[in-house]
Amino acid sequence: MLLALLLSSHVTASEDNYAFDDPNTRAQFLRLTEELRCPMCQNQNIADSNAMIAHDMRRKVYALLKEGKSEQQVIDYMKARYGDFVHYQPPVTAATLWLWAIPFAFIVVAMSVVLIRRRTTVDDDNIEEKLAKADAMLKQEKE
Repeated sequence: MLLALLLSSHVTASEDNYAFDDPNTRAQFLRLTEELRCPMCQNQNIADSNAMIAHDMRRKVYALLKEGKSEQQVIDYMKARYGDFVHYQPPVTAATLWLWAIPFAFIVVAMSVVLIRRRTTVDDDNIEEKLAKADAMLKQEKE
């Protein structure tokens, strides 16, 4: 009985309960928790994550919104603390441009290799010439 009571209190203590005076602030909170990524989890937002860091981040988002911070200010705070990875829409930087450029560069290199190999293949007309030369050489060796 005591064990069941302890377990049930632990379950209710681990649930996040945030009260909002304004429905717009609640909507901002929900948007932000879906838009911010858990640094510990692979591609999971902080709204869906049960990691301790996600709980801490949700509490911080709640506190920042209660202080009157805008969505962008909350995102900037989280980026400053956890890096650009925490936001699902990272800024365009030199590092992120490479992520877009590498696949295109690979396509260009692959097409170049295919075209170069295609040029070096022997044409059908050229084969007939080579066969005639080989026959001529064989006849010369026989004589």
